Amino acid sequence: MSPTVASGDRLLVRRVRSAGAVREGEVVLARFTSRPELLVVKRVRRAVEGGHWVQGDNPFVTDDSRAFGPAVVVGRVVARLWPRPGFLPPAPDIAA
Repeated sequence: MSPTVASGDRLLVRRVRSAGAVREGEVVLARFTSRPELLVVKRVRRAVEGGHWVQGDNPFVTDDSRAFGPAVVVGRVVARLWPRPGFLPPAPDIAA
């Protein structure tokens, strides 16, 4: 499964003021409490104590909440600006 966002993509991100402003399935910019120096772009799977559980679209090749625990969402990805401008596709059906 290929990632929704590739290295080098330029994204438009809107800052999130409260944890309730993020919904399951949205692509977000997040920071792990266990690794505060690391900013990642991941998809929200669910809200958990201490933040959100975030995972990449490719479950086999990614560093996400499975490795670092809950993440604090910094912003919601609104759109990709470059190289393929437009909105990001919905979450892939991992169960298929």
